[in-house]
Amino acid sequence: MTPAGPATNARVAAAPAMARSYAYLILTKPDVTFLVVLTTMAGYYLGYSGSLSTIGMFNVVFGTSLVAAGTAALNHWIERASDAKMRRTCARPLPIGALRPVEAFIFGASLIFAGGLYLALLTNWLACSLALLTTLLYLGAYTPLKKRTTWATAIGAFPGAIPPLVGWAAARGSLNEGAWLLFAILFLWQFPHFYSIAWMYREDYSRAGIQMLPVVDPTGSATFGQIIFTAAVLVPVSLLPSVIGLAGIRYFFGALVIGMLLVKACLWAARNRTNVRAKWLMHATVVHIPLLLGLLMFDKIVK
Repeated sequence: MTPAGPATNARVAAAPAMARSYAYLILTKPDVTFLVVLTTMAGYYLGYSGSLSTIGMFNVVFGTSLVAAGTAALNHWIERASDAKMRRTCARPLPIGALRPVEAFIFGASLIFAGGLYLALLTNWLACSLALLTTLLYLGAYTPLKKRTTWATAIGAFPGAIPPLVGWAAARGSLNEGAWLLFAILFLWQFPHFYSIAWMYREDYSRAGIQMLPVVDPTGSATFGQIIFTAAVLVPVSLLPSVIGLAGIRYFFGALVIGMLLVKACLWAARNRTNVRAKWLMHATVVHIPLLLGLLMFDKIVK
């Protein structure tokens, strides 16, 4: 753990309480944590049978949120040197000295411990184990590999797709084909989402020595090829819930339309590989997954 220097200590000591509270909030990556909450909730809702337990859903969402927030904070702690080199991250709490590294470490580790304990006591050991596996893979595999190989994105897609499994496990105490279909949908969705972001910030990633695919693919042919391929594969995979009986005909046709629109957005961005089009594609992916999961949940309500 790198000790803070005198200048950093002085800035931290002078920071008002409100600013420090906001800095701790930023450590949790609220946007990422929100996606974890959304997919965990969907997994629980789709996995339960009988009367929905709102307390059960709250417990798994709350515990998973703590683990996700703590994981994000430790990611800030691990990547603080890289964050200081990139324009999009140089204003984060650790690079600017709003918090000391040791404070971020203790904060993150405490949240993970609290979340894991909460899940173990109030959901079940399978849900707890899956949540902690997400942390282990994200911090122990994906984060360090980002500076070593472009395959890090694919490796990071595994922990990114686990939250719906956590929700499903909390609802049923086991996993079946429905849970793994949710995993597959979220796994594939991450490629167009994260590669569009990586394309926008490829110069930043290069500056920090992070080996995202767009960094080593200056023309974008490989990057957008993978974006289109994964979005195209996502279409039939997203229809499978109707095939196995997890959803009905309404979901089938809705998912088909939503999936084809995403593919169209990917093709549009690939034709003119600008940062502006990549940004619009990123927005399209952000809209796509809540719509798809929402449609899946709605279909269960009206069955």
